[in-house]
Amino acid sequence: MPLETFFALSGFAIAASLSPGPNNMMAFTSGVNFGYVRTLPHIAGIAFGFAFLLACVGAGLGALLTAFPPLFLATKIAGGAYLVWIAWKIATTRSMGEGTANSRGRPLSFLQAVAFQWVNPKAWIMGMTAMALYTSQSAYISSVALVAGFFGIVSLFSVSIWAGFGSALSQWLAHPGRLRVFNITMAVLLLASLWPMLR
Repeated sequence: MPLETFFALSGFAIAASLSPGPNNMMAFTSGVNFGYVRTLPHIAGIAFGFAFLLACVGAGLGALLTAFPPLFLATKIAGGAYLVWIAWKIATTRSMGEGTANSRGRPLSFLQAVAFQWVNPKAWIMGMTAMALYTSQSAYISSVALVAGFFGIVSLFSVSIWAGFGSALSQWLAHPGRLRVFNITMAVLLLASLWPMLR
């Protein structure tokens, strides 16, 4: 991959991964409610799951969704519906250790976070954009692997930052009134993050 393409990929990956979206909002909320250490499997699942999704998009899944727009629309609707349910769970949380997408009062597991990438509209859009812009036809397989791996590393760091911020705020948010306002706010932001992706 030419150096200028790699720099462009780096800028896109960092900006897209650090910006608010479903993964970051959920990791931030998990950091508040469960702490950083208990959120680590969730963080690792996001990074691995997103890299795997990108590899699948590069291997032809993205072309299939582009060729059949109703399939892509169905994926976005399913992801949106799931995120609405997650937002509801977060908004109705009233105590630390309760608020997450997992109804049993635990943070998302590694496998749950991996699976979530398949219904995350932002992940699909980022993946299809990255594969369209930063892969090379002359070295397609290696460039797909590079883009997917690089995004996995960047997402690992960005989601860790969001979860760390959440964990740092957990003591202050231990007050039930503050926690309630925070969780409702995060639920609204999670829903708002869907708007640009579902239009």
